Amino acid sequence: MSHATTRTLNPHGSFDLSSYDDARPLTESESKTAWIVFGVLTAAMLAAYFNMIQFTATYWAKDMYSHGYIVPAFAAYLFWVRRRPLVEAETMDRWIGVGLVAAALGFRVFTSYYDYNVFERISFLAAVVALPLIVGGRHMLRWAGPALGFLAFMFPFPAVLENTLLVELQHYASAMSTWVLQTLGVSAARQGNTISIDTLATPLEVAEACSGLRMLTIFGAMSVAMVMIVDRPWWDKLIILLSAVPIALASNVIRIVTTALLFLAFGQETPWLSQIIHDWAGFAMMPIGLGLLWIELAILSRLTIPIDTEEFTSFQRVATA
Repeated sequence: MSHATTRTLNPHGSFDLSSYDDARPLTESESKTAWIVFGVLTAAMLAAYFNMIQFTATYWAKDMYSHGYIVPAFAAYLFWVRRRPLVEAETMDRWIGVGLVAAALGFRVFTSYYDYNVFERISFLAAVVALPLIVGGRHMLRWAGPALGFLAFMFPFPAVLENTLLVELQHYASAMSTWVLQTLGVSAARQGNTISIDTLATPLEVAEACSGLRMLTIFGAMSVAMVMIVDRPWWDKLIILLSAVPIALASNVIRIVTTALLFLAFGQETPWLSQIIHDWAGFAMMPIGLGLLWIELAILSRLTIPIDTEEFTSFQRVATA
């Protein structure tokens, strides 16, 4: 039996997930059965893509994608905090979900035969996101789909995007770091991705690991996760998403400039300093980026104030009276 649904907008411009007036909530027994079905389907989907996931995990051993290990756990957390009570799904929704899963699996067979890794990963995401449609219909898809789609961050960038983006980030990180050092009075000059400082015997090389791509993937994932959690207007969420690139770049510039200043103060041949910079400087970018993101949220919270629906309605009635 299908149920009509009425959707209303909340004060932030997004659909209220609890506004399904005619949808019948599932009983406790029905909900338990639905969750068991969802768990079984998820396990079956993971088994079907197990070799693809194993191949993806080989990228997680690289510094650039080492965050891949925590993405599934964080996706599970987002799934949990965004969950809503299940309602009876429409039959058409379930058949659409079944068709999407079948199409994804068929596409996977085609892409694996021709070794198209990127498209195979896309088929996995499509199949996983279709599972809520089978179990809970469009209602479940609205709150569970984004959390499951977050799994995209566990995959490496396509080679074309990685190569072009990596080169650009290296260039900007080198140029901006050189400019900051010159502003601080340090005699620095850049040639390509190498920064030469007069008093240092060995130039600083902005390698691929320091270019910002790793931080971009991490802060991109963090920005998307924050957008799913915070209760802010849509324009604030858009700013948070767009800020992932400048925050990643700024954290890398701070790291490069700090490294140069430490070398100037203590010398490049200092064993303990070289050890700290080599082993721990990369980890330092995470709190730096989080601090910049916190500052951004603090500024946005003072610039934009969410409007309460009841207060806005009362004001509108008075204004039109």
